[in-house]
Amino acid sequence: MRSFMTFLLYFGFQILVYCMPFATVAVALSSKTDKLALLALKEKLTNGAPDSLPSWNESLHFCEWQGVTCGRRHMRVVALHLENQTLGGTLGPSVGNLTFLRMLQLRNVNLYGEIPSQVGRLKRLQVLNLNINNLHGEVPMELTNCTNIKVILLRSNRLSGRVPTWLDSMMQLTQLNLATNNLVGTIPSSVGNVSSLQKLSFGDNRLKGSIPYSLGMLSSLNLLILESNNLSGEIPHSLYNLSNIQVFDLGSNNLFGSLPKKLNVVFPNLMAFLVGDNQISGNFLSSLSNLTKLQMLDISYNAFFGSIPNTLGQLNKLEWFNIGGNNFGRGGAHDLDFLSSLTNCTLLSMIYLHENRFGGVLPNVIGNLSTHLHLLHMEDNKIYGVIPESIGQLVNLTEFVIMWNFLEGVIPNSMGKLKNLGRLVLQDNNLSGNIPTIIGNLTKLFQLYLHTNNFEGSIPLTLKYCTQLQTLAVSTNKLSGDIPDQVFGNLENLIILDLSNNSLTGPLPSVFGNLKHLSIFYLYANKLSGEIPKELGSCLTLTKLVLGRNFFNGSIPSFLGSLRSLEILDISNNNFSSTIPFELENLTLLNTLDLSFNDLYGEVPIGGVFSNISAISLTGNKNLCGGITQLKLPICFKVPSKKHKRSLKKKLIPKPKRLQTSPSLQNGILRVTYGELHEATNGFSASNLVGAGSFGSVYKGSLLHFERPIVVKVLNLQTRGAAKSFMAECKALGKMKHRNLLKILTCCSSVDYNGNDFKAIVFEFMPNGTLENLLQDIEGSENHNLSFTKRVDIALDVAHALDYLHNDTEQAVVHCDIKPSNVLLDDDFIAHLGDFGLARLIHGGIGHSTNDQISSSTIIKGTIGYVPPEYGAGGQVSLQGDIYGYGILLLEMLTGKRPTNNMFNENLSLHKFCKMKIPEGILEIVDSHLLLPFVEDQTGIVENKIKKCLVMFAGIGVACSEEFPAHRMLIKDVIGKLNEIKSKFPC
Repeated sequence: MRSFMTFLLYFGFQILVYCMPFATVAVALSSKTDKLALLALKEKLTNGAPDSLPSWNESLHFCEWQGVTCGRRHMRVVALHLENQTLGGTLGPSVGNLTFLRMLQLRNVNLYGEIPSQVGRLKRLQVLNLNINNLHGEVPMELTNCTNIKVILLRSNRLSGRVPTWLDSMMQLTQLNLATNNLVGTIPSSVGNVSSLQKLSFGDNRLKGSIPYSLGMLSSLNLLILESNNLSGEIPHSLYNLSNIQVFDLGSNNLFGSLPKKLNVVFPNLMAFLVGDNQISGNFLSSLSNLTKLQMLDISYNAFFGSIPNTLGQLNKLEWFNIGGNNFGRGGAHDLDFLSSLTNCTLLSMIYLHENRFGGVLPNVIGNLSTHLHLLHMEDNKIYGVIPESIGQLVNLTEFVIMWNFLEGVIPNSMGKLKNLGRLVLQDNNLSGNIPTIIGNLTKLFQLYLHTNNFEGSIPLTLKYCTQLQTLAVSTNKLSGDIPDQVFGNLENLIILDLSNNSLTGPLPSVFGNLKHLSIFYLYANKLSGEIPKELGSCLTLTKLVLGRNFFNGSIPSFLGSLRSLEILDISNNNFSSTIPFELENLTLLNTLDLSFNDLYGEVPIGGVFSNISAISLTGNKNLCGGITQLKLPICFKVPSKKHKRSLKKKLIPKPKRLQTSPSLQNGILRVTYGELHEATNGFSASNLVGAGSFGSVYKGSLLHFERPIVVKVLNLQTRGAAKSFMAECKALGKMKHRNLLKILTCCSSVDYNGNDFKAIVFEFMPNGTLENLLQDIEGSENHNLSFTKRVDIALDVAHALDYLHNDTEQAVVHCDIKPSNVLLDDDFIAHLGDFGLARLIHGGIGHSTNDQISSSTIIKGTIGYVPPEYGAGGQVSLQGDIYGYGILLLEMLTGKRPTNNMFNENLSLHKFCKMKIPEGILEIVDSHLLLPFVEDQTGIVENKIKKCLVMFAGIGVACSEEFPAHRMLIKDVIGKLNEIKSKFPC
């Protein structure tokens, strides 16, 4: 026997030796096949972009390429895992040659095109994850060949067709997610045969018909999501056999019927029960209180009725409670007693009780609700009494909406403690008293609705601190006094402003011209007087301007014709006395024009809105003529000879020259001489020097006839380009006005005491210096005071400045030098973007700079580290170039590291350094001062919130500083994401 075994061992060894060369050749050929397949795949995935997926190059073995995992035994590709990148290509057919592939995960990489049929060759495939792309077409039937597949994730694409009927051939399938596509038809009953399924999601498609009874056979199912379709009929009773269900989401369909009374017995492991927006009826199930694992409950917008039990306090894991849009309550005194039990639910973050029949007073116990509470919606009920002082204990509240009730009394002072409040909606109640000054404490407010109450007194001056406000509605109250310009001069983010139906007096402040984003402006039914200020012509985004029923006088200004977005213009019931400007014919979007009951005279235009009799109202103006025939106005009588005489008189009589005013202040612009600047800066002494740049030096000073400190940027005219820089900066800043741009006071072009040319620019002094000084460890730095919240605010300020430059000027302006030293901070740490010496005016946001700017494309425009790569290669300046510098600025704010730090080289940049640490390694790269809250917090709550903030902030910086311009974020999207950080995560 021993000799026989020896023989076998020897013989086997010989066979192995004999076969080795062929095995080596086979492995080499297979490896080469995988490499060629990957290279072909890269070409399609990246759409041929040469620098995408930079690690996929010949210098590395393909098993070391980013996202590629090889098996140890055969060195074949077993996993391809790329996500959250902007590849922007297609999934090529060569993927079918990676025959050892077990995982194909290309999540959120901007893929388009169809899923290739060649995926059917991947017989070993277990995981297919193509979530969050732009794929279209149908789910390929060839997937039936992938008999080992366990996970199919195709969520958030543009797939069409029907849900496949052949899914029951995949008997190892555990997860199937086809949500958020364009699938049609019904859910095939064959899905119920896939007994291995644990997670099933068809949500947010266009599916119709009833839910198949067969789904109740999926005994392993723990997640079922069919929300946001057009499903109808009753919920099949078979679904209540799914005892392992944790997430049950059938919301936003057309389902009806009732729920099983003992829901806790049916679904003992339930964590999320979401059936809102259907037609389900019945009482509130008391058995819900026994679902101790429940985190989310949404039964909103159904036909439930009756009272809410006082046993909800047992749901100690509940975070989301939505019972709005039903018939709960009877309008009685005890309808809200259940809130006392909810105080035991210490994780609650959202409560929706809106659109029911709840009556009674708002109980004082409301202040004992969870300190995690963000959203509290109680609108459209029958709640009366006062808002309790205890409301101030809900310090993390971001939305408090209780409109359409019967509340009375005053807004409690304790509400001033709600520093995180973003939406406060108290409209349509019986509240009274003054609008309290504590409203100014709510600096994160972006929506404030107080209209249709009984508020009186003046508009509080403290409202000026609510600089994030986008909507302010205080109409239909008893407010009086003048409109305070110091308030509305600060609220530059306003989109909707409604002050109508009050008793406001005085003129319309000219500061309303600063509201560049204003779209809806209602002032009707007040006691306002004077002329419409010309500054209102700067509000180019106005769509609705309603000034009727006031005492405005003078002429209808012709600049209204430049407000090209206007859809409604109402200046009726005033004292205007003039002709109708023909410029109003240019308003192509105008569909409602009310000029009635004024003292207008002369010819009525016939073009534009004036051609539509149903769109205009001219009643009450007795001296009008002309217009379209339907108006039935008299024909205008013209005297050509008099007109000719007036015209001739204008030609023969020269206009008188305008008298010169004070040499210090002319037409609202500061005028200074070289001597005055010399004296203001102590002879440009070294003790007044506050900085130096490539084109000159900056001095602090003070002028005798000017109340605020100034800084003087003196150009070094010996430096090449300095004179052009001076002209560029004066021209750029002289025409632009925005709260986040450094205000230029004047430009001085003169000669010094030696007869040499002298050029200087005078700015307002910024007490808190530059962002660079605050970020870097230099003398006088106080970066330990620069909290993350302040950094987000500063980032928003700079983003608003860029948005104005790129989108809100006649010609788009490219700054060309976005960096921390060009961001200056005032007393309130509001950021102002300065130094426009390299600025370009361009047409339409892209293209060539204008001829009067520095036009050489061979000169790098900007500062090393902040200059986008395309500029270094000779590319033209562009808006995307500014976005790149802004992205680097954000990453520097996050890490405290300059892009020129010694740790960065050709293989590692600040961009790459941050990108590879998102999200898990975020705490390894941030400025150490931002980690202090983690040290002080022992609960983990602050850590989780701030980590999310940091990851989002870093993500914006990385997205803005991508190598290819087309891959960078738009500035408006940046503003939206930063606002999301401020509102979603109270940091």
